[in-house]
Amino acid sequence: MNLGNVLITGGAGFIGCALSNQLAMHAERWVVLDSLHPQVHENQVRPTALHESAELIIGDIVDEKIWENIFDDFAPDLVIHLAAETGTAQSMYESSRHALVNVVGTTRLMDALGKAQIFPQQVILTSSRAVYGEGRWQTSEGIAEYPGIRSKQQLESGQWDFSELSPVPSAAQETWPHPTSVYGSTKLDQEHLLSSWGAANNVPITILRLQNVYGPGQSLSNPYTGIVSLFSQLARNRKSIPLYEDGNIVRDFVLIDDVVSALVAASQIQQKETVLTCDVGSGVPTTISQVAMWLCDFYDAEPPHVTGQFREGDVRYAACNIDPTIQLLGWKPQHNLEEGLLKLQQWLQDELSAKGL
Repeated sequence: MNLGNVLITGGAGFIGCALSNQLAMHAERWVVLDSLHPQVHENQVRPTALHESAELIIGDIVDEKIWENIFDDFAPDLVIHLAAETGTAQSMYESSRHALVNVVGTTRLMDALGKAQIFPQQVILTSSRAVYGEGRWQTSEGIAEYPGIRSKQQLESGQWDFSELSPVPSAAQETWPHPTSVYGSTKLDQEHLLSSWGAANNVPITILRLQNVYGPGQSLSNPYTGIVSLFSQLARNRKSIPLYEDGNIVRDFVLIDDVVSALVAASQIQQKETVLTCDVGSGVPTTISQVAMWLCDFYDAEPPHVTGQFREGDVRYAACNIDPTIQLLGWKPQHNLEEGLLKLQQWLQDELSAKGL
């Protein structure tokens, strides 16, 4: 496998580090641009998990000068665009930062490539299940409906689901995107921007809509990193895990190993379409209470408790149908939730023990 020159934006983060250890040795050059944001990187130093051959450039994707410097002597054959502000709840009150990094940062990349007359063989974007919002639900007769965002009044009254409707797993080929958060909106903007640029410049664009990614290597200090890490730390400390709404919020939890293997598969395909969009998840809908109960049992912690709290802009159901992705990428997840949670706990134990915690 020879990948040529590879550019990874946000490549010193959770997914980027894991990916580097699978692919960096197959690249002529593996260049990483990352701001080392303190919300993700507590000490703002090069992560030890980043492959030793990776050339780390510390900078913000919004900075035009950074791009000029990179493309002055480097022409990527493959671009994997990971860089993004990712906090769904955070995006509702830090909208400008999310729009600046996710939207303007993407256009800065596009502009710089065009200015340097560099047109990669492929651009892979890690998008998000957040672009679907609540996605598609259906009536008992199977009639599709898109209920949209749950109102504040609905949530305050504890009406968590949509009356007389059942959720349907999302599929890129069938489900219309209807983001309900600023984050989701900016990720959909990224998809549209790169799709337009790719079509105009004959550059294939591969979009991977990731479900809830978890596993060894994720930030333990970032409050927006995901509930699996947070729940794990609470249970490890024998604390009761708080469950929002009624505990039956549904997510598709996909282990980092399976996300990396999907990215590897995407980098190897002979893409015929200008834009190829795939859902990447486990394909198994899971409630947050199921995750909490497994962790509670594992650590012999206090039972989880339902709080009735909610987050504005959050969705009730987020899971996907991965059958089309299996066909398109020749990929399928190799780990179930129990295996993934166990791998995370083993890593968590090592990390926290090393810190004396």
